[in-house]
This record gives sequence, structure tokens and C-alpha cells, in this order.
Amino acid sequence: MAKSLFQKVWAAHTVRQLANGQTQLLIGTHLIHEVTSPQAFGMLRDLGLKVAMPQRTFATVDHIVPTDQFAEPFADPLADAMIKELRKNCAEFGITFFDRSTGKQGIVHIVGPEQGITQPGTTIACGDSHTSTHGAFGAIAFGIGTSQVRDVLATQTMALSPLKVRRINVTGKLRPGVYAKDVILHIIRTLGVNGGTGFAYEYGGEVFDRFTMEERMTVCNMSIEGGARVGYVNPDETTFAYLKGRPYAPKAGAWDEAVARWRATASDAGCAYDDVVTIDAAEIAPTVTWGINPGQGISIAEKIPDPAAARTTDEKANIEEALAYMKLHPGAPIKGTKIDVAFLGSCTNGRLSDFQEVARFLKGKRVAPGVKAIAVPGSQGVGLLCAELGIDRVFRDAGFEWREAGCSMCLAMNPDKLIGDQLCASSSNRNFKGRQGSPTGRTLLMSPLMVAAAAVTGAVADAREVFGVEAN
Repeated sequence: MAKSLFQKVWAAHTVRQLANGQTQLLIGTHLIHEVTSPQAFGMLRDLGLKVAMPQRTFATVDHIVPTDQFAEPFADPLADAMIKELRKNCAEFGITFFDRSTGKQGIVHIVGPEQGITQPGTTIACGDSHTSTHGAFGAIAFGIGTSQVRDVLATQTMALSPLKVRRINVTGKLRPGVYAKDVILHIIRTLGVNGGTGFAYEYGGEVFDRFTMEERMTVCNMSIEGGARVGYVNPDETTFAYLKGRPYAPKAGAWDEAVARWRATASDAGCAYDDVVTIDAAEIAPTVTWGINPGQGISIAEKIPDPAAARTTDEKANIEEALAYMKLHPGAPIKGTKIDVAFLGSCTNGRLSDFQEVARFLKGKRVAPGVKAIAVPGSQGVGLLCAELGIDRVFRDAGFEWREAGCSMCLAMNPDKLIGDQLCASSSNRNFKGRQGSPTGRTLLMSPLMVAAAAVTGAVADAREVFGVEAN
């Protein structure tokens, strides 16, 4: 019988079926960071347990590290305590830790792939919602809570309910100036923030076939924002080329065997899905969120929704709540909305290709007066490559602050925070109330090039017009 990648990987990692209907699943790779692991390690100590398979766990520090300070101790005593605690735990339990001194530190969902730790056909868990990023490699990857982090550390397994699988085909060709971020914002807008509840999303079609690994990661990263627990792309030659030669990828004679195994995990032709959705790439435009969840997005040419036009009472209330918080006016164009801050980074769009694409168009431009613009590489590796290519200089010359690697203003568990009701054009993944560090701060999600366009004009703008993208 033809099977999907999800079915194959799930079956291969099933330890046993539990009486409550859940599956005890072997976790092939466990990624940890400083925020959700301290309590889990504490619970292990209380129970007198060791880490079952320390060679399958990898750690880095990302959420709390200041991006404008490398030297320790950190100014924030809590951040300083958390990085010291992670060092202690990794040393005690024999876990590989990509500390800041290694040159390999960064956001966990960027470090895993660039080190070759993220591989097809495996299960990956991390105490972070955006673990779905790793599904870009054909892995079943999901975020877990602190008690589950404890379970994985102690047993290398966890209990999980099986998921349905929805195939999302994006067919045709994207128009110039439309990026992977626009694709996932369009998908979430179309299917809703709860549309993926109970599902794994399998992404495919010509657009995904042509996407680079970094573009696939951007889409898979935000699967959770559409309600899906998992998002993945079937592994192919693009996947294998990305992984070859990376530090933790199979070497020499083991490489061909690994590729054959990975190739076999891809969904079989003719396999059944619980649902299939097809989207025409030509319908996708540069997209900007206007509200307080990632599904409240519109194209740059559209107007902010009017609650009077809502189809249901709940929809009307949701629009009214979002507009009141965002201080935006119904029926007004999103284009031209003034911004205070521009943030380029995060596990969604903090990779080399994101900075390369923006630098292509940013050279010779200047950040608008009154706008604070920061660019934060997702890892030390990304930062080093940007320096080697002169990309960091392009950003600095344009008036961006170029920072050290970390999560930065995405979650703002560090000094990078909005102040008051500042409005931020952000390449991150969530626009929830207070997400960027201020309880009244406001976030507009968009692609990196759209963030750059907003930075140089001082307002939400069509990057195709600002940078002449159509002609490139």
C-alpha cells in the first residue's frame, strides 16, 4: 500500500501503542535551549535519572542572549543565570552544547540544519513551537513542553497522538517580489490559524520543488501558526545537496546509503491524504499582517478589513479587537502605514539567503529618519558568512544596526524590545499582543524585502515599487 512520508516515519519510530490511543514514539533527535530545559533537568535530578541517550541531544542558547553584547556577565542577571545553568546541565549530562565560544551558536532551528543534525526520515523534538521548521528536510518535527522535554531526556521517547495529513500543493510560478514568507502567510490566511488542528501539513507542487532548503524552512517554520503540529516537504536532490559535507551529515561510504534511505521515506505516488488543498502561485502577492494573529493578513494592495463587512458575529468581534489593539482604521490601505521599528531576523527569516536577497536591493539606500532598524543573523555561522561577503557592511551603510546571533526581537526575552505602542515591520513569525516585548507594542509580519522597503520609506510599502523588483 502506498504511504505518505508521515505514515512511514511514524511507523518507523513507534515503540508501542498506549492504552489511551497515543503512540509512544522514539525521538531521533532532541534539540534544547536555555528556556524550556532548566526545569526538565531539575526534574531528572529529583527523580535520580540520567539522560538516556545524550548523543541524540544537542543544545544551544538563543532566546535570552543579548544581541548587542557578547562579553559576559550579561547585564540581565536572569539571562546570565540561564546560560550558566545550560552550560552546567550539558556538562553534567554529557550533551553537546553549541555555546557562544564555539562559533556555532545561534537560533536552534537554524543551527540544527546548518550543522547537518537535521536529517530526513527522523523524528525531531524541541521545547519550542517552531520546531516544525525541521520538517523542510522530510523529518517529522514538533514542539513540546517542559514536562515532555523531561520525558525525552529520560527515555528518548514521548507519547503523542497520531495526526491526519493534509497535502498543500502550490502550483505554477511565483511572481517577482513574492517570497516564501508570502506563501505561508497566504496559506494561513486561506486555511485559518486553526485550520491545521489535528493535521500534519505536507507541502508540495512546483513552487516547493523549486524552493531552496532555506525557503522550505521558512514555510515549515510557520506551520504551527496555521494550527498544524507538523509541516514537511518530501526530501529530494535539493535536500541531499544541502546536507552533503555538513559536520553531522553522514560521511564517505555512509553517504550513499543514507541518501537511498532518505529517498525511500518520501511519500509514495498515489498515497492517500486526509485532505488536499491546491493554491495557484499566481494568486499570491506580497502579504502583510494587519491584526493580532498570523491569519489576519492582506496583500499590499488591499485595504484593512471593515468589521461591518464581517460574515459572522465572531469574525466581526475578532476584527474589532485587532483594530482596537493595532490602532488601525477599517477600510484604510495597509500601504503607507507609518512604522517605528524594522526587524530583520528570527528562525523564520534569519538565514544567509534572507540577508543576501535584501542586500541585493538595499545597497545605496538609507533607513528613513526616525526608524530604528536592526538586522540579526540567526546564527554565528550566518553572521560570519555575511561578514565574508560584505553583506553586514551593506546593512550598516544603510543605517541598520547589525547584531550578534540570537532570537532578538522575535520574542523579546532579551533587551531587544518594542517601547510603548511602537509599530514594527517584522520578518518574524508571530504578531500576538505584546509579542515583541511591550504589552502595547504592535507587529506587522512580512517578508525580509518588505521589511527593508518599510525601513527605507518609513512606512509599509510595496518592495517591488521601492526597489524595482519587477525589473530584476
